[in-house]
Amino acid sequence: MDRNTVLAIGLSTLVIIGGFTLQSKLFPTAEKPQSASRADAVKIEDTAAGAQSSGAIDPVSIEAVSASPSSLEAEASDTAETFVIETDLVRVTFTNKGGDIVSYKLKEHLDKGEPVEMAGGTADGNRAFSLLLGSVNGTAVDQIFSVKRISDTEIGFFRPMIVKKADGSEARFTLVKQYRFVPGEYLFELKITVDGDRELQGLAFGDAAYTLRASPRFGPDWDVKQDKYEYRKYFHLLNGKKKSVTVNQGQSKAVADKFTWAAVAGKYFTIVAIPENFIQGVSYSSAFAADGTANSQLLLVHQPIEGSRNTDVWRFYVGPRTDKQLAKYNVVGNNAFKLGDANINEMVESSGILAPLEMLLKWFMELFYKLVPNWGVSIILMTILMRIVIFPLTKKSSEATHKMQEHAPKMQEIQDKYRGNPQKLNEELAKFYKESGYNPLSGCLPLLIQFPLIFAMYNLFNNYFEFRGAMFIPGWIPDLSRGDSVMLFPFSLPFLGDNLRILPIIYVVSQLLFGKVTQTPTANQQNSSMKFMMYGMPLVFFFLFYNAPAGLLLYWTFSNVLTLGQQVIINRMMESRKPAGLELVKK
Repeated sequence: MDRNTVLAIGLSTLVIIGGFTLQSKLFPTAEKPQSASRADAVKIEDTAAGAQSSGAIDPVSIEAVSASPSSLEAEASDTAETFVIETDLVRVTFTNKGGDIVSYKLKEHLDKGEPVEMAGGTADGNRAFSLLLGSVNGTAVDQIFSVKRISDTEIGFFRPMIVKKADGSEARFTLVKQYRFVPGEYLFELKITVDGDRELQGLAFGDAAYTLRASPRFGPDWDVKQDKYEYRKYFHLLNGKKKSVTVNQGQSKAVADKFTWAAVAGKYFTIVAIPENFIQGVSYSSAFAADGTANSQLLLVHQPIEGSRNTDVWRFYVGPRTDKQLAKYNVVGNNAFKLGDANINEMVESSGILAPLEMLLKWFMELFYKLVPNWGVSIILMTILMRIVIFPLTKKSSEATHKMQEHAPKMQEIQDKYRGNPQKLNEELAKFYKESGYNPLSGCLPLLIQFPLIFAMYNLFNNYFEFRGAMFIPGWIPDLSRGDSVMLFPFSLPFLGDNLRILPIIYVVSQLLFGKVTQTPTANQQNSSMKFMMYGMPLVFFFLFYNAPAGLLLYWTFSNVLTLGQQVIINRMMESRKPAGLELVKK
Protein backbone atom coordinates (compact mmCIF):
# COMPACT_ATOMS: atom_id res chain seq x y z
CA MET A 1 0.00 0.00 0.00
CA ASP A 2 1.64 3.25 -1.11
CA ARG A 3 1.87 6.49 0.79
CA ASN A 4 -0.98 8.26 -1.04
CA THR A 5 -3.40 5.40 -0.36
CA VAL A 6 -2.55 5.46 3.35
CA LEU A 7 -3.02 9.23 3.36
CA ALA A 8 -6.44 8.95 1.67
CA ILE A 9 -7.64 6.28 4.10
CA GLY A 10 -6.34 8.29 7.06
CA LEU A 11 -8.10 11.43 5.85
CA SER A 12 -11.36 9.51 5.39
CA THR A 13 -11.12 8.14 8.91
CA LEU A 14 -10.38 11.61 10.29
CA VAL A 15 -13.43 13.13 8.59
CA ILE A 16 -15.72 10.32 9.84
CA ILE A 17 -14.44 10.64 13.40
CA GLY A 18 -14.75 14.42 13.20
CA GLY A 19 -18.35 14.18 12.03
CA PHE A 20 -19.40 11.87 14.82
CA THR A 21 -17.50 13.96 17.36
CA LEU A 22 -19.41 17.06 16.29
CA GLN A 23 -22.67 15.14 16.55
CA SER A 24 -21.94 13.91 20.09
CA LYS A 25 -20.86 17.38 21.15
CA LEU A 26 -24.02 19.05 19.93
CA PHE A 27 -26.31 16.15 20.72
CA PRO A 28 -30.53 20.88 30.49
CA THR A 29 -55.19 33.67 40.65
CA ALA A 30 -57.27 35.44 42.84
CA GLU A 31 -56.49 35.27 46.52
CA LYS A 32 -59.08 34.08 49.02
CA PRO A 33 -57.93 34.93 52.54
CA GLN A 34 -59.55 33.07 55.40
CA SER A 35 -59.14 32.79 59.13
CA ALA A 36 -56.77 30.17 60.48
CA SER A 37 -57.91 29.80 64.05
CA ARG A 38 -58.63 26.08 64.09
CA ALA A 39 -56.07 23.43 65.01
CA ASP A 40 -54.74 21.34 62.14
CA ALA A 41 -52.13 18.70 62.92
CA VAL A 42 -50.59 16.82 60.01
CA LYS A 43 -47.96 14.26 60.90
CA ILE A 44 -44.89 13.90 58.69
CA GLU A 45 -42.97 10.74 59.45
CA ASP A 46 -39.22 11.20 59.18
CA THR A 47 -37.89 8.80 56.56
CA ALA A 48 -34.54 8.89 58.35
CA ALA A 49 -35.94 8.15 61.81
CA GLY A 50 -33.49 6.33 64.02
CA ALA A 51 -30.47 7.46 62.01
CA GLN A 52 -27.64 9.21 63.78
CA SER A 53 -27.90 12.99 63.45
CA SER A 54 -24.97 15.36 63.15
CA GLY A 55 -27.09 18.12 64.68
CA ALA A 56 -28.14 18.69 68.25
CA ILE A 57 -31.33 16.61 67.92
CA ASP A 58 -32.49 13.50 66.15
CA PRO A 59 -36.25 13.99 65.65
CA VAL A 60 -38.54 11.02 65.50
CA SER A 61 -41.27 12.98 63.73
CA ILE A 62 -42.30 16.47 62.87
CA GLU A 63 -45.82 17.85 62.79
CA ALA A 64 -47.16 20.89 60.97
CA VAL A 65 -49.70 22.82 63.03
CA SER A 66 -51.82 25.86 62.38
CA ALA A 67 -51.76 28.59 64.97
CA SER A 68 -52.83 32.19 65.05
CA PRO A 69 -50.62 34.01 62.53
CA SER A 70 -51.29 37.45 63.97
CA SER A 71 -47.65 37.97 64.92
CA LEU A 72 -46.68 37.66 61.24
CA GLU A 73 -49.65 39.67 60.01
CA ALA A 74 -50.54 37.06 57.41
CA GLU A 75 -53.68 35.29 56.35
CA ALA A 76 -54.13 31.57 55.97
CA SER A 77 -56.46 29.21 54.17
CA ASP A 78 -57.31 25.59 54.73
CA THR A 79 -57.50 24.95 50.96
CA ALA A 80 -54.88 25.04 48.22
CA GLU A 81 -54.73 28.38 46.40
CA THR A 82 -52.43 30.07 43.91
CA PHE A 83 -50.80 33.49 44.00
CA VAL A 84 -49.08 35.43 41.21
CA ILE A 85 -46.12 37.78 41.15
CA GLU A 86 -45.31 39.48 37.86
CA THR A 87 -42.46 41.68 36.67
CA ASP A 88 -41.60 42.98 33.22
CA LEU A 89 -39.69 39.73 32.52
CA VAL A 90 -41.41 36.91 34.42
CA ARG A 91 -44.82 35.76 35.61
CA VAL A 92 -44.52 33.39 38.58
CA THR A 93 -47.40 31.39 40.05
CA PHE A 94 -47.11 30.06 43.61
CA THR A 95 -49.16 27.59 45.61
CA ASN A 96 -49.67 27.79 49.36
CA LYS A 97 -49.00 24.04 49.47
CA GLY A 98 -45.44 24.09 50.72
CA GLY A 99 -44.97 27.65 49.47
CA ASP A 100 -43.76 26.28 46.13
CA ILE A 101 -43.75 27.50 42.53
CA VAL A 102 -46.04 25.80 39.99
CA SER A 103 -45.38 28.03 36.98
CA TYR A 104 -42.49 30.28 35.98
CA LYS A 105 -43.00 31.92 32.60
CA LEU A 106 -40.49 34.05 30.70
CA LYS A 107 -42.62 36.76 29.11
CA GLU A 108 -40.12 37.88 26.45
CA HIS A 109 -39.34 34.37 25.13
CA LEU A 110 -41.92 32.25 23.36
CA ASP A 111 -42.42 28.56 22.69
CA LYS A 112 -45.16 27.78 20.13
CA GLY A 113 -46.65 31.21 20.70
CA GLU A 114 -46.70 30.95 24.51
CA PRO A 115 -44.16 32.21 27.07
CA VAL A 116 -41.41 29.71 27.80
CA GLU A 117 -42.20 27.65 30.92
CA MET A 118 -39.30 27.24 33.34
CA ALA A 119 -41.28 25.23 35.92
CA GLY A 120 -42.52 22.34 33.81
CA GLY A 121 -43.32 18.83 34.98
CA THR A 122 -44.51 19.94 38.42
CA ALA A 123 -46.79 17.62 40.39
CA ASP A 124 -47.80 17.00 43.99
CA GLY A 125 -44.64 15.93 45.75
CA ASN A 126 -42.32 17.49 43.17
CA ARG A 127 -42.96 21.17 42.57
CA ALA A 128 -40.42 23.84 41.74
CA PHE A 129 -38.35 25.13 44.69
CA SER A 130 -40.00 22.73 47.11
CA LEU A 131 -38.51 21.39 50.34
CA LEU A 132 -37.76 17.85 51.46
CA LEU A 133 -37.14 17.10 55.13
CA GLY A 134 -33.69 15.55 55.24
CA SER A 135 -31.77 14.39 52.19
CA VAL A 136 -32.87 13.79 48.59
CA ASN A 137 -35.04 10.84 49.66
CA GLY A 138 -36.72 12.77 52.47
CA THR A 139 -40.39 13.65 52.93
CA ALA A 140 -41.78 16.52 50.85
CA VAL A 141 -43.27 19.46 52.74
CA ASP A 142 -46.76 19.52 51.24
CA GLN A 143 -48.90 21.26 53.86
CA ILE A 144 -50.96 24.43 53.46
CA PHE A 145 -48.89 27.47 54.43
CA SER A 146 -50.05 30.88 55.58
CA VAL A 147 -49.30 33.62 53.04
CA LYS A 148 -48.13 37.20 53.37
CA ARG A 149 -47.78 39.59 50.45
CA ILE A 150 -44.90 41.85 51.37
CA SER A 151 -44.98 43.95 48.20
CA ASP A 152 -45.87 43.64 44.51
CA THR A 153 -42.68 41.64 43.97
CA GLU A 154 -42.24 39.90 47.34
CA ILE A 155 -44.24 37.13 48.97
CA GLY A 156 -43.80 34.99 52.07
CA PHE A 157 -45.11 31.59 53.17
CA PHE A 158 -44.89 30.20 56.71
CA ARG A 159 -46.10 27.30 58.82
CA PRO A 160 -45.67 26.49 62.54
CA MET A 161 -44.18 23.03 63.14
CA ILE A 162 -43.64 20.70 66.11
CA VAL A 163 -40.60 18.47 66.40
CA LYS A 164 -41.13 15.30 68.46
CA LYS A 165 -37.87 13.95 69.83
CA ALA A 166 -36.96 10.40 70.72
CA ASP A 167 -37.31 11.11 74.46
CA GLY A 168 -40.92 12.24 74.01
CA SER A 169 -40.23 15.96 74.39
CA GLU A 170 -41.29 18.52 71.83
CA ALA A 171 -39.84 21.64 70.24
CA ARG A 172 -41.63 24.20 68.12
CA PHE A 173 -40.46 26.24 65.16
CA THR A 174 -41.89 28.19 62.26
CA LEU A 175 -40.78 27.30 58.72
CA VAL A 176 -40.68 30.38 56.47
CA LYS A 177 -40.06 30.75 52.71
CA GLN A 178 -39.76 34.30 51.40
CA TYR A 179 -39.33 35.16 47.70
CA ARG A 180 -38.11 38.49 46.31
CA PHE A 181 -38.11 39.46 42.63
CA VAL A 182 -36.72 42.56 40.95
CA PRO A 183 -37.93 44.16 37.68
CA GLY A 184 -35.43 43.83 34.85
CA GLU A 185 -33.72 40.73 36.28
CA TYR A 186 -34.07 36.99 35.83
CA LEU A 187 -32.51 36.34 39.23
CA PHE A 188 -34.65 36.08 42.37
CA GLU A 189 -33.91 35.61 46.07
CA LEU A 190 -35.34 32.89 48.31
CA LYS A 191 -34.87 33.02 52.08
CA ILE A 192 -35.58 29.87 54.08
CA THR A 193 -35.90 30.43 57.83
CA VAL A 194 -36.24 27.97 60.72
CA ASP A 195 -37.38 30.02 63.73
CA GLY A 196 -37.65 27.80 66.81
CA ASP A 197 -38.24 28.10 70.54
CA ARG A 198 -35.57 27.47 73.16
CA GLU A 199 -36.30 23.75 73.09
CA LEU A 200 -35.12 23.54 69.48
CA GLN A 201 -31.38 23.01 69.62
CA GLY A 202 -30.95 22.06 65.98
CA LEU A 203 -32.68 20.36 63.07
CA ALA A 204 -31.48 17.24 61.31
CA PHE A 205 -32.98 14.21 59.60
CA GLY A 206 -30.15 11.77 59.26
CA ASP A 207 -27.23 13.77 57.89
CA ALA A 208 -29.19 16.71 56.42
CA ALA A 209 -31.67 19.35 57.58
CA TYR A 210 -33.50 19.79 54.29
CA THR A 211 -33.15 19.52 50.54
CA LEU A 212 -34.26 22.29 48.20
CA ARG A 213 -35.36 21.14 44.75
CA ALA A 214 -35.26 23.34 41.68
CA SER A 215 -37.72 22.94 38.80
CA PRO A 216 -38.22 19.35 37.58
CA ARG A 217 -38.23 20.47 33.96
CA PHE A 218 -37.62 23.77 32.20
CA GLY A 219 -37.58 25.36 28.78
CA PRO A 220 -39.39 24.24 25.63
CA ASP A 221 -40.35 20.57 25.49
CA TRP A 222 -37.96 18.48 23.44
CA ASP A 223 -37.74 14.93 22.19
CA VAL A 224 -34.61 13.33 23.66
CA LYS A 225 -34.43 10.77 20.85
CA GLN A 226 -35.13 13.05 17.87
CA ASP A 227 -33.67 16.45 18.74
CA LYS A 228 -29.94 15.78 19.00
CA TYR A 229 -29.12 19.50 19.03
CA GLU A 230 -31.00 20.20 22.27
CA TYR A 231 -29.66 18.85 25.55
CA ARG A 232 -29.57 19.16 29.33
CA LYS A 233 -26.16 19.52 30.97
CA TYR A 234 -25.09 19.89 34.59
CA PHE A 235 -22.38 22.22 35.86
CA HIS A 236 -20.95 23.78 38.99
CA LEU A 237 -18.24 26.34 39.63
CA LEU A 238 -15.39 24.93 41.73
CA ASN A 239 -12.42 27.10 42.70
CA GLY A 240 -13.27 29.53 39.93
CA LYS A 241 -13.47 26.88 37.19
CA LYS A 242 -16.58 25.47 35.56
CA LYS A 243 -16.91 21.71 35.99
CA SER A 244 -19.33 19.57 34.03
CA VAL A 245 -21.04 16.51 35.46
CA THR A 246 -22.25 13.67 33.24
CA VAL A 247 -25.57 12.16 34.28
CA ASN A 248 -27.05 9.36 32.20
CA GLN A 249 -30.72 9.57 31.36
CA GLY A 250 -32.88 8.12 34.12
CA GLN A 251 -30.15 8.39 36.74
CA SER A 252 -28.87 10.78 39.42
CA LYS A 253 -25.43 11.77 40.65
CA ALA A 254 -24.44 13.39 43.95
CA VAL A 255 -21.54 15.86 44.26
CA ALA A 256 -20.09 17.07 47.57
CA ASP A 257 -17.68 19.67 46.16
CA LYS A 258 -17.60 23.12 47.78
CA PHE A 259 -19.05 24.80 44.72
CA THR A 260 -19.85 28.48 44.26
CA TRP A 261 -22.91 27.76 42.15
CA ALA A 262 -24.59 24.75 40.56
CA ALA A 263 -26.65 24.70 37.39
CA VAL A 264 -28.63 22.70 34.91
CA ALA A 265 -28.61 24.08 31.39
CA GLY A 266 -30.26 23.55 28.06
CA LYS A 267 -29.12 24.99 24.78
CA TYR A 268 -30.84 28.34 25.32
CA PHE A 269 -32.09 28.44 28.94
CA THR A 270 -30.65 27.64 32.36
CA ILE A 271 -31.33 27.46 36.09
CA VAL A 272 -28.41 28.46 38.31
CA ALA A 273 -28.47 28.05 42.11
CA ILE A 274 -26.23 30.43 44.08
CA PRO A 275 -26.20 29.71 47.84
CA GLU A 276 -24.97 32.56 50.00
CA ASN A 277 -23.08 30.10 52.20
CA PHE A 278 -21.60 26.68 51.55
CA ILE A 279 -24.09 23.80 51.69
CA GLN A 280 -23.53 20.08 52.03
CA GLY A 281 -23.81 19.19 48.35
CA VAL A 282 -25.91 18.89 45.26
CA SER A 283 -27.53 15.99 43.47
CA TYR A 284 -28.10 16.19 39.72
CA SER A 285 -31.15 14.20 38.64
CA SER A 286 -32.00 13.15 35.10
CA ALA A 287 -34.83 10.83 36.12
CA PHE A 288 -37.92 10.22 34.01
CA ALA A 289 -41.24 11.72 35.08
CA ALA A 290 -44.42 9.66 35.43
CA ASP A 291 -45.51 10.65 31.89
CA GLY A 292 -42.23 9.33 30.41
CA THR A 293 -40.68 12.74 29.72
CA ALA A 294 -37.18 13.53 30.94
CA ASN A 295 -36.77 15.67 34.05
CA SER A 296 -33.54 17.59 34.67
CA GLN A 297 -33.39 18.78 38.25
CA LEU A 298 -31.05 20.17 40.88
CA LEU A 299 -31.47 18.93 44.45
CA LEU A 300 -29.52 21.09 46.89
CA VAL A 301 -28.78 19.38 50.22
CA HIS A 302 -28.37 21.53 53.34
CA GLN A 303 -26.25 20.29 56.22
CA PRO A 304 -27.85 19.86 59.70
CA ILE A 305 -28.92 23.12 61.32
CA GLU A 306 -27.53 23.96 64.73
CA GLY A 307 -29.28 26.23 67.23
CA SER A 308 -32.88 27.39 67.40
CA ARG A 309 -32.83 29.92 64.55
CA ASN A 310 -31.32 29.81 61.06
CA THR A 311 -31.85 31.74 57.82
CA ASP A 312 -30.42 30.63 54.50
CA VAL A 313 -30.26 32.95 51.52
CA TRP A 314 -30.51 31.36 48.10
CA ARG A 315 -30.41 33.14 44.78
CA PHE A 316 -31.61 31.53 41.59
CA TYR A 317 -31.08 32.67 38.03
CA VAL A 318 -33.96 31.31 35.92
CA GLY A 319 -33.80 32.58 32.37
CA PRO A 320 -31.99 32.81 29.03
CA ARG A 321 -28.46 31.48 28.73
CA THR A 322 -26.96 34.69 27.38
CA ASP A 323 -23.84 36.58 28.36
CA LYS A 324 -25.78 39.85 28.41
CA GLN A 325 -28.03 38.69 31.25
CA LEU A 326 -25.59 36.46 33.12
CA ALA A 327 -22.58 38.79 33.13
CA LYS A 328 -24.39 41.54 35.07
CA TYR A 329 -23.79 39.53 38.28
CA ASN A 330 -20.05 40.02 37.94
CA VAL A 331 -20.31 43.73 38.79
CA VAL A 332 -21.98 44.84 42.03
CA GLY A 333 -23.40 48.00 40.51
CA ASN A 334 -25.08 46.18 37.62
CA ASN A 335 -27.66 44.22 39.64
CA ALA A 336 -30.10 44.89 42.47
CA PHE A 337 -28.78 42.00 44.58
CA LYS A 338 -25.29 43.54 44.81
CA LEU A 339 -23.64 40.38 43.55
CA GLY A 340 -20.10 40.60 42.23
CA ASP A 341 -17.79 38.09 40.59
CA ALA A 342 -20.55 35.46 40.54
CA ASN A 343 -19.15 34.19 37.21
CA ILE A 344 -22.42 32.55 36.24
CA ASN A 345 -21.73 33.79 32.70
CA GLU A 346 -19.38 30.78 32.54
CA MET A 347 -22.64 29.01 31.64
CA VAL A 348 -22.57 30.53 28.15
CA GLU A 349 -21.45 28.00 25.53
CA SER A 350 -18.21 29.14 23.92
CA SER A 351 -15.40 27.88 21.72
CA GLY A 352 -12.90 27.75 24.58
CA ILE A 353 -9.59 29.20 23.46
CA LEU A 354 -11.35 30.35 20.28
CA ALA A 355 -13.84 32.45 22.28
CA PRO A 356 -12.18 35.79 21.31
CA LEU A 357 -12.48 34.86 17.62
CA GLU A 358 -16.11 33.91 18.17
CA MET A 359 -16.77 37.28 19.85
CA LEU A 360 -15.26 39.07 16.86
CA LEU A 361 -17.46 37.11 14.44
CA LYS A 362 -20.49 37.84 16.60
CA TRP A 363 -19.68 41.56 16.48
CA PHE A 364 -19.61 41.55 12.68
CA MET A 365 -22.82 39.54 12.46
CA GLU A 366 -24.63 41.93 14.80
CA LEU A 367 -23.33 44.83 12.71
CA PHE A 368 -24.85 43.23 9.59
CA TYR A 369 -28.12 42.74 11.48
CA LYS A 370 -28.26 46.47 12.19
CA LEU A 371 -27.93 47.11 8.46
CA VAL A 372 -30.47 44.45 7.44
CA PRO A 373 -32.66 43.33 10.40
CA ASN A 374 -32.90 39.69 9.35
CA TRP A 375 -30.62 37.11 10.98
CA GLY A 376 -30.70 34.87 7.90
CA VAL A 377 -29.42 37.72 5.76
CA SER A 378 -26.83 38.47 8.44
CA ILE A 379 -25.58 34.87 8.20
CA ILE A 380 -25.25 35.18 4.43
CA LEU A 381 -23.38 38.50 4.66
CA MET A 382 -21.08 37.04 7.33
CA THR A 383 -20.39 34.02 5.13
CA ILE A 384 -19.51 36.29 2.18
CA LEU A 385 -17.12 38.25 4.41
CA MET A 386 -15.44 35.05 5.64
CA ARG A 387 -14.98 33.67 2.11
CA ILE A 388 -13.39 36.96 1.03
CA VAL A 389 -11.02 36.90 4.01
CA ILE A 390 -9.87 33.32 3.45
CA PHE A 391 -9.82 33.49 -0.37
CA PRO A 392 -6.01 33.91 -0.45
CA LEU A 393 -5.65 30.72 1.60
CA THR A 394 -8.08 28.86 -0.64
CA LYS A 395 -6.22 30.05 -3.71
CA LYS A 396 -2.86 29.01 -2.28
CA SER A 397 -4.18 25.56 -1.40
CA SER A 398 -5.57 25.09 -4.91
CA GLU A 399 -2.31 26.22 -6.49
CA ALA A 400 -0.48 23.65 -4.40
CA THR A 401 -2.90 20.96 -5.56
CA HIS A 402 -2.38 21.85 -9.19
CA LYS A 403 1.36 21.91 -8.69
CA MET A 404 1.15 18.44 -7.23
CA GLN A 405 -0.64 17.32 -10.41
CA GLU A 406 2.25 18.67 -12.50
CA HIS A 407 4.82 16.75 -10.47
CA ALA A 408 2.74 13.59 -10.03
CA PRO A 409 4.31 11.67 -12.98
CA LYS A 410 7.87 12.33 -11.77
CA MET A 411 6.98 11.45 -8.19
CA GLN A 412 5.36 8.22 -9.33
CA GLU A 413 8.48 7.39 -11.35
CA ILE A 414 10.69 7.83 -8.26
CA GLN A 415 8.34 5.74 -6.13
CA ASP A 416 8.36 2.89 -8.68
CA LYS A 417 12.13 3.01 -9.04
CA TYR A 418 12.94 2.86 -5.29
CA ARG A 419 9.92 0.92 -4.04
CA GLY A 420 12.10 -1.68 -2.33
CA ASN A 421 14.41 0.87 -0.69
CA PRO A 422 12.43 3.24 1.59
CA GLN A 423 15.48 5.17 2.75
CA LYS A 424 16.64 5.86 -0.80
CA LEU A 425 13.06 6.67 -1.79
CA ASN A 426 12.79 9.37 0.87
CA GLU A 427 16.20 10.80 -0.11
CA GLU A 428 15.26 11.02 -3.79
CA LEU A 429 11.84 12.54 -3.06
CA ALA A 430 13.44 15.15 -0.78
CA LYS A 431 15.97 15.93 -3.50
CA PHE A 432 13.17 16.26 -6.06
CA TYR A 433 11.14 18.58 -3.78
CA LYS A 434 14.19 20.81 -3.30
CA GLU A 435 15.04 21.01 -7.00
CA SER A 436 11.45 21.65 -8.08
CA GLY A 437 10.62 24.04 -5.24
CA TYR A 438 7.57 21.96 -4.34
CA ASN A 439 6.46 21.54 -0.70
CA PRO A 440 4.00 18.63 -0.26
CA LEU A 441 2.57 20.32 2.85
CA SER A 442 1.81 23.58 1.07
CA GLY A 443 -1.71 22.42 0.24
CA CYS A 444 -2.48 21.32 3.80
CA LEU A 445 -1.26 24.33 5.77
CA PRO A 446 -3.84 26.81 4.36
CA LEU A 447 -6.58 24.35 5.27
CA LEU A 448 -5.24 23.93 8.80
CA ILE A 449 -5.14 27.70 9.25
CA GLN A 450 -8.86 27.81 8.37
CA PHE A 451 -9.85 25.25 11.02
CA PRO A 452 -10.03 27.70 13.98
CA LEU A 453 -12.33 29.93 11.95
CA ILE A 454 -14.50 26.98 10.92
CA PHE A 455 -14.89 25.75 14.53
CA ALA A 456 -15.65 29.24 15.85
CA MET A 457 -18.27 29.78 13.15
CA TYR A 458 -19.78 26.37 13.88
CA ASN A 459 -20.20 27.09 17.60
CA LEU A 460 -21.54 30.57 16.93
CA PHE A 461 -24.21 29.54 14.44
CA ASN A 462 -25.22 26.49 16.46
CA ASN A 463 -25.62 28.25 19.83
CA TYR A 464 -26.31 31.93 19.17
CA PHE A 465 -29.34 32.82 21.31
CA GLU A 466 -30.65 35.50 18.95
CA PHE A 467 -31.34 32.85 16.30
CA ARG A 468 -34.00 31.36 18.57
CA GLY A 469 -37.37 32.18 17.02
CA ALA A 470 -35.71 34.34 14.32
CA MET A 471 -37.47 34.02 10.97
CA PHE A 472 -35.54 33.98 7.69
CA ILE A 473 -38.10 33.04 5.03
CA PRO A 474 -41.78 32.78 6.06
CA GLY A 475 -43.27 29.37 5.43
CA TRP A 476 -39.89 27.70 5.01
CA ILE A 477 -37.47 28.82 7.75
CA PRO A 478 -39.54 30.42 10.52
CA ASP A 479 -36.92 29.66 13.20
CA LEU A 480 -33.16 29.62 12.56
CA SER A 481 -32.55 27.65 15.77
CA ARG A 482 -34.55 24.68 14.43
CA GLY A 483 -34.46 22.66 11.24
CA ASP A 484 -36.42 24.02 8.28
CA SER A 485 -39.64 22.23 7.39
CA VAL A 486 -41.87 22.20 4.32
CA MET A 487 -43.99 19.15 5.15
CA LEU A 488 -44.91 17.06 8.17
CA PHE A 489 -45.07 13.30 7.60
CA PRO A 490 -47.80 11.24 9.30
CA PHE A 491 -45.02 8.89 10.42
CA SER A 492 -41.47 9.11 11.74
CA LEU A 493 -38.41 7.92 9.81
CA PRO A 494 -35.23 6.61 11.50
CA PHE A 495 -32.54 9.33 11.82
CA LEU A 496 -34.81 11.85 10.05
CA GLY A 497 -37.96 12.22 12.13
CA ASP A 498 -41.30 13.37 10.75
CA ASN A 499 -40.27 16.53 8.86
CA LEU A 500 -39.35 17.01 5.21
CA ARG A 501 -36.43 19.45 5.20
CA ILE A 502 -35.01 21.13 2.10
CA LEU A 503 -31.83 22.72 3.46
CA PRO A 504 -30.05 19.39 4.14
CA ILE A 505 -30.80 18.31 0.55
CA ILE A 506 -29.40 21.57 -0.86
CA TYR A 507 -26.37 21.17 1.42
CA VAL A 508 -25.64 17.66 0.14
CA VAL A 509 -26.02 18.73 -3.51
CA SER A 510 -23.64 21.65 -2.96
CA GLN A 511 -21.16 19.33 -1.24
CA LEU A 512 -21.27 16.84 -4.11
CA LEU A 513 -20.73 19.59 -6.68
CA PHE A 514 -17.85 21.00 -4.67
CA GLY A 515 -16.22 17.56 -4.50
CA LYS A 516 -16.63 17.13 -8.24
CA VAL A 517 -14.99 20.46 -8.99
CA THR A 518 -12.07 19.96 -6.60
CA GLN A 519 -11.27 16.30 -7.34
CA THR A 520 -7.75 15.43 -8.47
CA PRO A 521 -6.47 12.58 -10.67
CA THR A 522 -5.67 9.43 -8.71
CA ALA A 523 -4.24 6.01 -9.29
CA ASN A 524 -6.64 3.13 -9.77
CA GLN A 525 -5.98 1.74 -6.30
CA GLN A 526 -7.12 5.08 -4.83
CA ASN A 527 -10.42 5.29 -6.68
CA SER A 528 -12.51 3.56 -4.00
CA SER A 529 -11.18 5.82 -1.25
CA MET A 530 -11.68 9.00 -3.24
CA LYS A 531 -15.17 7.97 -4.37
CA PHE A 532 -16.14 7.43 -0.75
CA MET A 533 -14.80 10.88 0.15
CA MET A 534 -16.64 12.43 -2.80
CA TYR A 535 -19.99 10.65 -2.56
CA GLY A 536 -20.09 8.78 0.74
CA MET A 537 -19.16 11.54 3.18
CA PRO A 538 -21.83 14.02 1.99
CA LEU A 539 -24.43 11.30 2.49
CA VAL A 540 -23.10 10.55 5.97
CA PHE A 541 -23.29 14.25 6.84
CA PHE A 542 -26.82 14.38 5.40
CA PHE A 543 -28.04 12.01 8.09
CA LEU A 544 -25.87 13.53 10.82
CA PHE A 545 -27.07 17.07 10.19
CA TYR A 546 -30.58 16.49 8.86
CA ASN A 547 -32.12 17.97 12.03
CA ALA A 548 -29.40 20.59 12.55
CA PRO A 549 -30.47 24.20 13.23
CA ALA A 550 -31.37 26.00 10.02
CA GLY A 551 -28.91 28.81 10.82
CA LEU A 552 -26.02 26.37 10.89
CA LEU A 553 -27.04 24.62 7.67
CA LEU A 554 -27.64 27.95 5.97
CA TYR A 555 -24.05 28.94 6.75
CA TRP A 556 -22.61 25.63 5.53
CA THR A 557 -24.70 25.54 2.36
CA PHE A 558 -24.03 29.12 1.32
CA SER A 559 -20.35 28.67 2.19
CA ASN A 560 -20.26 25.66 -0.16
CA VAL A 561 -21.89 27.67 -2.94
CA LEU A 562 -19.42 30.53 -2.54
CA THR A 563 -16.45 28.16 -2.29
CA LEU A 564 -17.66 26.38 -5.41
CA GLY A 565 -17.71 29.68 -7.30
CA GLN A 566 -14.27 30.58 -6.00
CA GLN A 567 -12.93 27.19 -7.07
CA VAL A 568 -14.25 27.61 -10.60
CA ILE A 569 -12.45 30.96 -10.83
CA ILE A 570 -9.23 29.48 -9.44
CA ASN A 571 -9.41 26.52 -11.83
CA ARG A 572 -9.70 28.87 -14.79
CA MET A 573 -6.72 30.86 -13.52
CA MET A 574 -4.71 27.66 -13.18
CA GLU A 575 -5.83 26.48 -16.63
CA SER A 576 -4.49 29.67 -18.21
CA ARG A 577 -1.11 29.11 -16.53
CA LYS A 578 -0.92 25.39 -17.28
CA PRO A 579 2.25 24.28 -19.11
CA ALA A 580 1.76 22.74 -22.51
CA GLY A 581 1.11 19.01 -22.38
CA LEU A 582 -0.53 19.03 -18.95
CA GLU A 583 -4.26 18.56 -18.65
CA LEU A 584 -6.30 19.42 -15.65
CA VAL A 585 -8.62 16.78 -14.37
CA LYS A 586 -11.84 16.59 -16.27
CA LYS A 587 -14.49 18.38 -14.24
